[in-house]
Amino acid sequence: MSEARRDVEFFVDDVHFETFVEAASFAVLRGLHCGQSVLDVLVWSEEGARLFAGGDGVERYREDPEASVFERIVIKAESLGRIP
Repeated sequence: MSEARRDVEFFVDDVHFETFVEAASFAVLRGLHCGQSVLDVLVWSEEGARLFAGGDGVERYREDPEASVFERIVIKAESLGRIP
């Protein structure tokens, strides 16, 4: 695992994931089950910010490197029932 990759973590509730795809998949399933879920992205370095969000991510990281959550994504799901 690259050094930068270790500087990015993903959490859905208290469940830890090493990749965004795994976390997002779990968050969508949990959102469908519970109506809503929250995916938190934690970044621990400029390299991690670059890996996750490119140059814009580095700028955001520099603005507040001590932020507890780099990005929070809320997934909401609502059943509309059967559509005829």
